[in-house]
Amino acid sequence: MKIIVVGTSHAGYEAVQTILKDAPETEIHLYERGKTASFLSCGIQTYLEGISDNLDDIHYATADSYKEQGVNVHMESDVIGVDPQAKTITVRTAEGESTEAYDKLFLSPGAVPVQIPIPGIDAEHVYYLRGREWAAKVKERMASSKKTIVVGGGYIGIEVAEAYAKAGIETTVIDSLDAILPTYLDKEFTDILESNAAEHGMKFQGNEKVQEIKVADGKVAGVITDKGEYEADTVVMAVGVYPNTAWLKDTLEMNERGFIEVNEHMQSVTNPDIYVAGDATFIPFAPTGQKRGIALASNARRQGVIAAKNILHNNAFEMPAVSGTSALALFDYHFACTGLKDIDSDPETVGSKYYEEQIRPDFVGDDTTVHMKVHYDKESHRILGAQLMSTRDVMLSINAISVAISAGWTLEDLALADFFFQPEYDRPWNFLNVLAQQALGETFGSDKELF
Repeated sequence: MKIIVVGTSHAGYEAVQTILKDAPETEIHLYERGKTASFLSCGIQTYLEGISDNLDDIHYATADSYKEQGVNVHMESDVIGVDPQAKTITVRTAEGESTEAYDKLFLSPGAVPVQIPIPGIDAEHVYYLRGREWAAKVKERMASSKKTIVVGGGYIGIEVAEAYAKAGIETTVIDSLDAILPTYLDKEFTDILESNAAEHGMKFQGNEKVQEIKVADGKVAGVITDKGEYEADTVVMAVGVYPNTAWLKDTLEMNERGFIEVNEHMQSVTNPDIYVAGDATFIPFAPTGQKRGIALASNARRQGVIAAKNILHNNAFEMPAVSGTSALALFDYHFACTGLKDIDSDPETVGSKYYEEQIRPDFVGDDTTVHMKVHYDKESHRILGAQLMSTRDVMLSINAISVAISAGWTLEDLALADFFFQPEYDRPWNFLNVLAQQALGETFGSDKELF
């Protein structure tokens, strides 16, 4: 069997590795439009902050390592078209265009940064942060920037803003929403993060829409919003991404937002020999049972495994539901989330409880607390989401909640769940137990309380 894999990032990498393990005799052709393979965009912040010395280190694999495994690697080869009837792809290289036949095709087209059409957007020193090339440019600019504005307060935006602020650059984040990270954390958490970030030199301006980038002599001079004007010599645009699927619009079925329609096997709903994974697809969301776009490397890698196994094993596997579990740090705080948040919850049916708990016993001499919130179904008490934040890194605990969501656990299950106790780590009741207990105490009447 000849399998063509398009894209070498998370989903593509995992698909290749799965095929190599399950069917090493398979003829694999791997196509990458860039000069380097399997770049790990999640590691860009480590490069910006000097933790990783070289972009060459932030890769799953290289063209040479793929070749050593027997993979036919085609670098700087841009796949620009697919003919499902002929079962061929069209490839553009420096030498021109050509076609290549396949038995099965795996696509991981990924996503591209949103570019808002405002005056000045093409000025010198306007940057994006997506992939290796942009990472190099953003890092290089850190050496000379004095005042930087980051447009967008999501994960990518705050990673850049933190790195620039730590480098001593006056940094402001502007977002049209009223908080940073609004799709990841609720206000109880973002208020604390914004205050702490300000102490470290990162300002946040919410509820402002960027209308223009001021330009002087072709270079960035500032940013104008609907509420004010800000001086700057650098602008980093981080207002989101969208699926890189325009080149497939006449080939594969997709929704109005450009996400390719796939079934539970990661198979195109209209072309059975084509499988698609990564940021250009929807994924089952465990708390609701519906599908949504959740652009996380962990999800892409799971999709890559499922798609590859189905190519080899006649659709024997289904994509499991996920909860969009993620974690990050910003200055003094670590935080993590999974499942539903306030922004996507119906208060008529979904309840929540916020609570702060000391992590370790008093006699240890550490009064560090963890900020916690749980979302749950009001009627059944089924757990639907949670958020954690602390100056101490206890964020791996969010994985327990992710598993609980997938398992259909209730608050009652979590309240008495078996977690270990050691004073170096926690108290006799783990803070996750306490969070569920507090939610139950608020939900039940006094005559029905468990604790």
